[in-house]
Amino acid sequence: MSTFKDLVSKAVELKGSQAKLAEEMGCSQQQVSYLLKYATSISAEMALAIDKATKGAVPRYALRPDIYGQPAKRSRARASA
Repeated sequence: MSTFKDLVSKAVELKGSQAKLAEEMGCSQQQVSYLLKYATSISAEMALAIDKATKGAVPRYALRPDIYGQPAKRSRARASA
């Protein structure tokens, strides 16, 4: 199981730098650095921003499962013939 810091690191890798991730999240590079070095949790707002910035590659439910949980699995209805 990944910690939120592992997931934030993955987001940084995907974007290429803390600054690029921060720009897409709408926050400062210092806030991203703080998440990686000192934070003990991540806010729901930051989780949403990372989800959006990574186009779901780092999903909000992985960052904050206590709030967002796992997405519901969709069942495929079969056509009756």
